[in-house]
Amino acid sequence: MYQVLSDLNKTSGITGSMVVGGDGIVIAADLDESFDGDTIGALAASITSNIQRSLERLETRPLRQVTIEAENGKLFFADAGKGILVVTTEKQVNIGLIRLEMNNAIGKLSTAANLIE
Repeated sequence: MYQVLSDLNKTSGITGSMVVGGDGIVIAADLDESFDGDTIGALAASITSNIQRSLERLETRPLRQVTIEAENGKLFFADAGKGILVVTTEKQVNIGLIRLEMNNAIGKLSTAANLIE
């Protein structure tokens, strides 16, 4: 899992990545030291949970990905099966590339999780 995150972080513009459980507990992280993984994990779990409940009320498909744009960068949250993949990026990034690399990482994480079981 750490290797997948490390490889993902080699993508231009990505400053860190992590996998958190639905409860916000950090499962694995490869973040820049300026980020507090526990805080980001709790934020990711809270935001995705609230959005998922709202989507269920709208009777629409499950949540796939959330992007938050802040002054100093972007946060991407995506359903990774047994957790939430969180990616932090610089302010100016190729969003399509980030999403593509996240999807690739989710595939690798799913394969790794299946091998463990």
